Amino acid sequence: MKEYISQILKEAAELKTKAVNDEIFVSSIEKVATALVSCLQQNKKILVAGNGGSAADAQHFAAELVCKYEKDRAGFSAFALTTDVSILTAWSNDHDFEGVFARQINALGSVGDVFFGISTSGNSKNVIKAIEMAKEKGLVTVGLTGNGGGKIKEFCDYTIVVPATVTARIQEIGLTVIHILCGLIETQIAV
Repeated sequence: MKEYISQILKEAAELKTKAVNDEIFVSSIEKVATALVSCLQQNKKILVAGNGGSAADAQHFAAELVCKYEKDRAGFSAFALTTDVSILTAWSNDHDFEGVFARQINALGSVGDVFFGISTSGNSKNVIKAIEMAKEKGLVTVGLTGNGGGKIKEFCDYTIVVPATVTARIQEIGLTVIHILCGLIETQIAV
């Protein structure tokens, strides 16, 4: 048991070290932070979505923005598209699961808003369709992914590609990225 625990902790630490030294990865986080800050400074909103663990991460990200990350401040406008069970089940039951986030972006998105799609594989069809709808409506699009970026990187204005292929490690670094973004947003806006 101790060997397994040590192995996972070592893998996670090695991946974080790799990420720190990856200039493209760090630069992409900076660019996304700038886009998110610009969005919020213009009184626009951030819409976030993903599936499974990425859905939980989307909700976590939106909660940190609306409530508080580290500083007491006014709430930032952010919505996790994964939280309204009625919308998720009604659209998916009557139409398809692939369009569930795109439909919400069609209803809620406006020019200048940001859609932030999370997909560890980079190939989630419903996240890709949401990105396509977001672009059609004039939203800035961001992807947070792993596995070399998958198809999502072809569609997004900005993509943060975690340098990993194991889902659990991608999610761990993805959460770290979300926390970095929250900290940078608070530092830039909630001075």
